[in-house]
Amino acid sequence: MPSQDPPYLRIADHLRRRVADGEWAIGERLPSRAQLAASYGVGANVLQRAQEVLIREGLLEGRAGSGTYLREPVERRPMRRSRSVGSFPVSAVPDGSWESHTEARVPAPDGVARRLGIEPGELTVHTRYEFMLDNRPVQLAESWEPMAVTDGTAVLLPELGPLHGRGVVARMASIGVRVVRAEERPRPGRATAEQANLLGITTGDPVLLIERTYLDDSGRAVETADLVIPDSRWEIIYELPVEQPE
Repeated sequence: MPSQDPPYLRIADHLRRRVADGEWAIGERLPSRAQLAASYGVGANVLQRAQEVLIREGLLEGRAGSGTYLREPVERRPMRRSRSVGSFPVSAVPDGSWESHTEARVPAPDGVARRLGIEPGELTVHTRYEFMLDNRPVQLAESWEPMAVTDGTAVLLPELGPLHGRGVVARMASIGVRVVRAEERPRPGRATAEQANLLGITTGDPVLLIERTYLDDSGRAVETADLVIPDSRWEIIYELPVEQPE
């Protein structure tokens, strides 16, 4: 009985078998999309979707203006996220470290202001993070905190001062702000040229984009961040508690 899978999935499966059989070496360029499409008797769009499946799996990589290549295998590590409010950035990458750059008095862009519940243009503290593992960036983040919350305190700058590196929750607690909740909005995306360059991946590679906002016990947002997680390197696992019957 013929397979009921869409053509692009059947082609992806066949390409996967060809890779497993050693038809191409690591780093070798595959035939052009037009050549492969013609060999399978499909349009270029169908072939592109098939290759995108294998790119998401980390088997292939696309290089802008050059073609598609067999990628050296990269192990996808688990990244666990749970309902308990963590200590960003300390736990952002398991067993990792980070580098950061902070600017104060940065006017809030419209979208950031909406997430923080402030007026566009109000001043924020803006921090860019590169999270490192084995001495290479594996995750990116941008964070904004309303200056109205921390201005004039010792924890104004997240990665300087007495609680540098301790994370949002501990820093806010030190000035009497009790963080009780975090909201995350994940969505799929594609790496921009800048993100790809920093992460050592290819422009257009699949990434997970997470909008994460910390809120205090009054419901006020005290920090919001955009996380960029390359799909080829991380498997996101959400851990949620299960309520037991009485």
